[in-house]
Amino acid sequence: MKLFGLSAKDTRFLIIVILLTMFTPIILQPFPEGSGLATFNAGYPDLMQRIAIFGIFAIGFNILFGLTGYLSFGHAAFLGIGSYTVVWMYKLLDYNVIWGLPLAVIISGLFALGIGYVSLRRSGIYFSILTLAFAQMSYNLAYSVLSPITNGETGLQVYTNDAQVLLGANEPGSPHFFGIVMRDSTFVNVGDWQFTFNYGYYFTAIIAILAFYLSLRIFRSPFGLMLKAIKTNQTRLNYTGINTRPYTLAAFVISGMYAGLAGGLMAAMDPLAGAERMQWTASGEVVLMVILGGAGTLMGPVLGAGFIKYLENIFSKINDSVLHGWFGWMPDGLEDFLIGISHFFVGKSWHLTLGLLFMLVVIFLPGGLVEGGTRVWHWIRGDRKKSTGKDPEHHPAHVAHVAEKEEF
Repeated sequence: MKLFGLSAKDTRFLIIVILLTMFTPIILQPFPEGSGLATFNAGYPDLMQRIAIFGIFAIGFNILFGLTGYLSFGHAAFLGIGSYTVVWMYKLLDYNVIWGLPLAVIISGLFALGIGYVSLRRSGIYFSILTLAFAQMSYNLAYSVLSPITNGETGLQVYTNDAQVLLGANEPGSPHFFGIVMRDSTFVNVGDWQFTFNYGYYFTAIIAILAFYLSLRIFRSPFGLMLKAIKTNQTRLNYTGINTRPYTLAAFVISGMYAGLAGGLMAAMDPLAGAERMQWTASGEVVLMVILGGAGTLMGPVLGAGFIKYLENIFSKINDSVLHGWFGWMPDGLEDFLIGISHFFVGKSWHLTLGLLFMLVVIFLPGGLVEGGTRVWHWIRGDRKKSTGKDPEHHPAHVAHVAEKEEF
């Protein structure tokens, strides 16, 4: 079966992604309410929305880093620009997200065009430093010089005296999509389980599916093949007379537009934009997501985004009282010992868990979580051929050079 211009294999892959996305509220709620393991449930709107939004952010970053190998440390600037754009549309027009999101994509793309044009004059670590410098300049400008536009440290938000020229008398007073309020939810009780189907999540999820489909088409297109060639050996392409800068600039702009869309969706979920979204730590976070999931793969960035956001929201909430509930049945000495050890990996120390996980992935699974899943799949199938974790599209088999061929 072939749909939407995809091959049969890619069509099946896309259908699986759609089904997983639509049933996320059920998949992330595996434990019944009131049980000791309910702490690990992640089927609540805020977390699901963040996973979808940062999944879009990571998908876009993967087009630049995963395909071309150009590592940017400044993509959070476009995330912040997208958020500011959407909130300004709330202030000037109304709370309908339809006005701000397309504009966030366009404005972020224009900023990415300017920043990319300058930064891509260099490559390697110099490119990374340039993007970091631009992001930090944007962050500092948002706090100081541009405070009349960004509202400085307070952050940009909607006030009752704002124009909102399109705001109707019966219109919801929070972000919505033609009357469908983003924060509203439908609750379904099944036995001891309660599933939350949030309208804002499904709005974000549909956009995420479209963003994933677009990235799939880019990966399979001649443009995507050229980006992979740039990553493999850009110098050789230059020697053949091919000008690679238009391709890398296009990848940078597309990636920036994805980031702007993600930032706009963050404002669609919460009508507030602050300069903290443009900090270098946010840029570093998306790098971790892509590498952890698997750079250069289709599903890896989404898996990495989901994994990091899960750790951030679930592990950071596990405090000493939760740990006492888990280990309370043990002898006092053993209970205190286990709580003392666990205290370093949860709560405010959850970053240690993330750091250790990232180290293990980089050392033992260079291909990220996707490589780990591939190895498990081959082990289940009992394949004798060991998986190398390499994507055959990005790591083609070695072809002997003319000088290496045997002469008969």
